[in-house]
Amino acid sequence: MYTLVVCEKPDAARRIAQALGGAKETRIAGVPVFDLNFQNRHYKVCSALGHLYGLADSTKNRSVYPVLDLEWAPLEGRSRVINVISKLSRDADSFVHACDYDQEGEVIGHSILQYTCGGAYGKSRRAKFSTLTDDDIKESFASLQQPSAGLAEAGRSRHLLDFIYGVNLSRALAQSFKARNKGYRNLSIGRVQGPTLAFAADREQEIRLHVPDPYWVVTADFEKDGQVVHTRYAKPKVETLAEAQGVLDACTGKDGVVTGVDKRKVPLMSPAPFNTGDLQREVYRLFRVSPGYALALAEKLYLRALISYPRTSSQKLPPSINYRKIVSGLARSSLYSSASVLLSKSKLAPHDGSMTDPAHPAIYPTGVLGRMSGLEFKIYDLIVKRFLATFGDATVTERTGAAIDVRGHSFAAEGNVTLYEGWTVFYRPYASIEQATLPQLAAGDALANRQVAMEEKFTQSLPRYSQSSLLARMEHETIGTKVTRADIIGTLFKRSYLQQKRGGIEVTDLGFAVVESMREHVPDILSTELTRSMEEQLEKIGRGFEEPVAVIGYAVDRLVESLEAFRRGEMEIGLELGAASRPDNVIGACPGCKTGNLHVIRSKKTKKRFVGCSNYEHGCRTSAPLPQKGAIKAAKVCKCGWPIVKVVFARRAKPWSICVNTHCPYK
Repeated sequence: MYTLVVCEKPDAARRIAQALGGAKETRIAGVPVFDLNFQNRHYKVCSALGHLYGLADSTKNRSVYPVLDLEWAPLEGRSRVINVISKLSRDADSFVHACDYDQEGEVIGHSILQYTCGGAYGKSRRAKFSTLTDDDIKESFASLQQPSAGLAEAGRSRHLLDFIYGVNLSRALAQSFKARNKGYRNLSIGRVQGPTLAFAADREQEIRLHVPDPYWVVTADFEKDGQVVHTRYAKPKVETLAEAQGVLDACTGKDGVVTGVDKRKVPLMSPAPFNTGDLQREVYRLFRVSPGYALALAEKLYLRALISYPRTSSQKLPPSINYRKIVSGLARSSLYSSASVLLSKSKLAPHDGSMTDPAHPAIYPTGVLGRMSGLEFKIYDLIVKRFLATFGDATVTERTGAAIDVRGHSFAAEGNVTLYEGWTVFYRPYASIEQATLPQLAAGDALANRQVAMEEKFTQSLPRYSQSSLLARMEHETIGTKVTRADIIGTLFKRSYLQQKRGGIEVTDLGFAVVESMREHVPDILSTELTRSMEEQLEKIGRGFEEPVAVIGYAVDRLVESLEAFRRGEMEIGLELGAASRPDNVIGACPGCKTGNLHVIRSKKTKKRFVGCSNYEHGCRTSAPLPQKGAIKAAKVCKCGWPIVKVVFARRAKPWSICVNTHCPYK
């Protein structure tokens, strides 16, 4: 008889077997199985390939909705692994659940132990570890715990909610498209996809509707003791050209007088250690690597025992990880020789953040070094240096502000000098403090005027979301989980709701059409309140304060009401989705600027659609109204030079053909 150890991935199974020692690998039907003895007990270590079971629609018909009769069933292509684990379980007298210690890992292990191993979850033991180092694995197997049934129930309930909302609404979208268009379009929406897409759509509308306002910036350069002092007019934005010109005329060639100097020391505390979201955002900022890929690379580092578990919300490093041992291990490498400075401290204390995670600490290096690819090393190096920086002293800078008067006009000069580098020594080259030196200044000092200049600028709209900032917005709104947020953003790109542009993420016309359809027919699916409420209920399930049946039942009632409204608008939704799915929804060339294209835009304020030029940001103001009902299709060019569009209605009324030019002489 033996103990069967169930792991989530083959690499994790191999690493656990190696750590426990003396493992012999065999293959059953091509599936690796490791035999070993640990503490006078015989173990067989096997692994899944992630999820082996998933929720399935009992009707097996993708055109049917709502689907509420669900079952857990083997996933396609997983039967070979399931059969091997099932065979091994028959001769096992005990079981160890060694999948990743988080909600998703608990669900994977629960499904395997319940459905493949004959209901063994309740009698299994749980191996809990945050790193795959030899010491952590041996310690976890020496002190096995009870499985977390609450965590498993919360995870299974999350899968049910995501399936109920995601599959039913996605089918409703697809069927609406099919009802009024030829062919099939892979459309999807869900309780996290919806609000995330709405964030990007609302931002895109703000950008498109932004009208740049001119303003002027006045600057002046002075000189003292051979050093130039760069200053800006005390009023950062001068609203009129006349006012800016007046300042320029009054100050040109006139020397300045220092009226006041303020100096203060500013401490900059060391950064908190990484959690999942922090790491993804920093990797994107520095290397422009998508959040999903960054997490996948971090997962590889974890499986090689180089870093701790990367899926965590925590910004705290507990003393139990043994700070000094990790720092000593890193200091042995010439790459991290600066770590030896920390070893001279009598006490190592990290600068923890506020966020916590009951399962895992913040991400940290194990102190073990190994081979890595170029991008893997970049992420590893970032994690190591962030870890070291959390133990560093505060960086101290001296900020100087000087007020300079020129004939009654006030200018300001700013300086910033680092007095003590502190934690930035450890976080190079990922952190730097801009230096700006000023000469020694005192009230009453005269400064020679070298030049005064003014520059016309324009107000800018909010920037488009990047994958990093959109992830941060999801985290701020507490929708999705640390594991799923990056995947949700990836799905929105795959569905062609979002596209990557030079300035960030841009919402496509199809993405806008989905958001507008949801707002009109199923507004709840775009609501952060609904998603946040469900997250809170799932957390209560995990703690045993809420019954899964009650949570799922409430969600089903809300969904059925929404789907009834959705079905009533099916034809109209199908038309809008069909029109929007055509490339760029362009209806013709712009007759104004001659270089841009006219396309359909929807106003955020009025919710009405109109025609606008793609060169709007470059000054073209060509626009025209449109009918507010029906699908808009490009037809041909009118004699006046403007496009003629065809307006198709849902109830099979005769289409309209109209020139969008309201002053067309040929109408």
